[in-house]
Amino acid sequence: MLSKLQNIFSIPELKSRILFTAGILAVYRLGGHIPTPGVDAGALKAYFESNQGTLFGLYDMFVGGAFERATVFALGIMPYISASIIIQLFGAVIPYFEKLQKEGEEGRKKITQLTRYGTVGLALIQSFGIGIFLQNLNGQGLAVVPNPGFGFLMLTMLSLTTGTIFIMWLGEQITERGIGNGISLIITMGIIAQYPNDILNTLRAWQAGQFNVLQLGILAGTMLAVTVLVVLMTLAVRKIPVQYAKRVVGRKMYGGQSTYIPLRINTAGVMPIIFAQSIIAFPGTLAALFPGSEIMQSVQTVFSPGAPVYIGIYGAMIVFFTYFYTAIVLNPVDLADNMKKHGGFIPGIRPGKKTAEYIDRVLTRITLPGSIFLAFIAILPDIMIRQFNVPFYFGGTGLLIVVGVMLDTMSQIESHLHMRHYEGFLKKGKMKTRNAR
Repeated sequence: MLSKLQNIFSIPELKSRILFTAGILAVYRLGGHIPTPGVDAGALKAYFESNQGTLFGLYDMFVGGAFERATVFALGIMPYISASIIIQLFGAVIPYFEKLQKEGEEGRKKITQLTRYGTVGLALIQSFGIGIFLQNLNGQGLAVVPNPGFGFLMLTMLSLTTGTIFIMWLGEQITERGIGNGISLIITMGIIAQYPNDILNTLRAWQAGQFNVLQLGILAGTMLAVTVLVVLMTLAVRKIPVQYAKRVVGRKMYGGQSTYIPLRINTAGVMPIIFAQSIIAFPGTLAALFPGSEIMQSVQTVFSPGAPVYIGIYGAMIVFFTYFYTAIVLNPVDLADNMKKHGGFIPGIRPGKKTAEYIDRVLTRITLPGSIFLAFIAILPDIMIRQFNVPFYFGGTGLLIVVGVMLDTMSQIESHLHMRHYEGFLKKGKMKTRNAR
């Protein structure tokens, strides 16, 4: 492993890309500690400690604790992610956006431009809502905003929106001049930033007698097994063989080759969990805004993480959204049409409608274990915290994002190493399944 790490830094281009990426991520983490003017950080932290199971706690996880500290990066990259999801959903229902998605490079540039505009708009709206939320918030009887008013709202909107735009620019710089997907790496860095606190909390729990050495070993083994399972499911694909017919153009012969379509078992990625988590956390978030209502407190108890009703509804929603999002991102009809245009066919299946039906049938079958796996990974942290008193959040959205982004980044590093005839991290090249087409 040490020799392979030396190979990475022996390639000047790859070395400069990695160092550039590390420098940008360091800037991002530094900005996550610059406070927004006019906010009492201590009172805000006290509020978040009592509302970890709400939408606020979910949002804070994605921005690496910046929301809890009310820094200029409190919105993080989430407005950009929301704008990207909205544009992607528009592509499934609005012909104009569907046309842009099929126009190649020019369409991609236009979509990127619209996504940036949408990011600014969403950031302005969300920062205004956060300003109103902070003004009306009390933490242990202390006002989070000592001097509320119009000036505070405008300053908050300017600070948070500028912070989001800057983060978006940092992510684009990593994608162009660094290694890996910049936006994904920024989200991953925010999640990983919580790990040192999780380790300290576990050590404190062990010192307090909450765990013994055997229980710590079982916990570590369980975490390792779950991580391995996530890696396997992330890389797992169902290969559909495709044969391209031979055709003669002039004096040259084209086609005649065999390949395959890699249908991922987890085609939807982490999006079903995000959708389901946002909806299932809404009742608890609403109840937190009305602390004096007995009805709302009952609702918060029923929908608290780890409760039987919460787990049942949460798991069912993840399965539903997995099928829903898979249908949006992968259209069997378009896939079959593209194959037919290029002379491709699945052996034993008639091109056109029959091919689309076959792909849809296979996709429906492999999505079921993928959706059940996502539900298990999403519910696991709540069970570990509530039933086994684990003092940190392991699994769920964070683990899927970290594993997926790390695999993609390693795949890009592997490509650079192989181009320079160096040995990669893996001897049998199993990382190729993530980039196969």
